Amino acid sequence: MVTTAVIRPVEEADAESLGRVHATCWHETYDQLLSTAALEQLQPARLAAMWRRFSSQGPQYRQVAALVDGEIVGFAGSGPARDTDKPAPQELYFIYLLDAYHGTGIGQQLFDAVVDEGPSYLWVAEVNPRAHSFYKRNGYAADGHDQDQEVLGEELHEVRLVRPRSLARRLSLVTSE
Repeated sequence: MVTTAVIRPVEEADAESLGRVHATCWHETYDQLLSTAALEQLQPARLAAMWRRFSSQGPQYRQVAALVDGEIVGFAGSGPARDTDKPAPQELYFIYLLDAYHGTGIGQQLFDAVVDEGPSYLWVAEVNPRAHSFYKRNGYAADGHDQDQEVLGEELHEVRLVRPRSLARRLSLVTSE
């Protein structure tokens, strides 16, 4: 099922809505990976403050929101690589979509709005099969790097996925045919 969504840059006025959607997405994504106590720390107001800071970053950072019937249902962001051993110049920082909209094509629209066709990379929870499947469809593969990331006071094990230049070119050729 394809759902029509408006994908547009995040605006400072979106902060409150983004905070609520962000908190909900984290519960939907991480309920099996983090404790209830950790997830109870999620406060939409604190996330909204973070979104206000994000909205004032420079032009090399891209944050977009997906709206359905005027309501934010997801968001994504990318920018310059942050790793010291960066495998690509661009990093996908996050992409979240409310569970109710998974499988609608909105996730792909969000991804396409913030990730260029060239090489890029991202970090994803090791135990997140849906995300791994999505990224595999978009040409990403694990590069053997992993890390434990502190999330709400707990450790979340992540793996790095990379889309190399040669594969990115092949993907763009396939989609343009």
